[in-house]
Amino acid sequence: MEKKLNKTGKDINKFLKNFLKKQRRTELITSMNYGLFPGGKKIRSKIIVDVGKIFSVPYYHLVRVGAAVECIHAYSLIHDDLPCMDNDDLRRGKLSTHKKFGEATAVLAGNSLLTLAFEILSEKSFNISENKKSKLINLLSNTSGHLGIAGGQYLDLNFEKKRVSKRKIIDMQLNKTGKLFSFSTIAPLIIANKFGKINQFKKIGLDIGLLFQIIDDFLDYSGSEKKIGKKTGKDKKKGKATLISLLGYKNAVKYSSYLKNRIISSLSKYKSKDLIETVEFVVNRKK
Repeated sequence: MEKKLNKTGKDINKFLKNFLKKQRRTELITSMNYGLFPGGKKIRSKIIVDVGKIFSVPYYHLVRVGAAVECIHAYSLIHDDLPCMDNDDLRRGKLSTHKKFGEATAVLAGNSLLTLAFEILSEKSFNISENKKSKLINLLSNTSGHLGIAGGQYLDLNFEKKRVSKRKIIDMQLNKTGKLFSFSTIAPLIIANKFGKINQFKKIGLDIGLLFQIIDDFLDYSGSEKKIGKKTGKDKKKGKATLISLLGYKNAVKYSSYLKNRIISSLSKYKSKDLIETVEFVVNRKK
């Protein structure tokens, strides 16, 4: 599994580095590169590759879409770390972008990575129909803004130190984390003209995203700061609304097992060994 993740990560980083080299160099490129590379485990992109494999989507198309997703993910992390948000000094074992370059530069680098994702998807050399490009861009826009990541982050901050229902916590986490995973399961279907399967894979993607977020909360609850590469114990200190804080650790573990089983059951009729391996990796990751 690690070898497959590393290959995906290597190929996407190569694409991104080549894409950035083609652009006119500006003062923001250094901070953009810092927030984007090496870029973590690329689980979202691995899911794109896994689903694409089920439906025989060309690998080079999947790498491009994965590169766009990694730009969105990097933008969201740079902004999440800001003092006005979650105020984190470390990310992936190094100083967060605002600690390295200053807050204003971090905001602008994040904004630039956000827009870079749409440049990648709209580029002329992305050899799919304009209609499919439009659908991908529309869906990724929806995923990234107030209906998705930004809206979820707002709720995450707004819910701090409040008693929040299970439904509201799940909705917040689906927006903040789940929708980008859902885009990752849907995008290959758009390229492959498998529109009849979109609703099913949208649900699978949302479930994987929610499962990923719960595991992330477990790592903050009891993980090693040295292994994870960022401070732990922050959720409890800030009074974050999580399923652990609401249900308790043991019940949250039970809910995560239920989600995993539901995902695997939904994939049972597909030749999805790689995707199931990725889901198992999400559950068992230590950082």
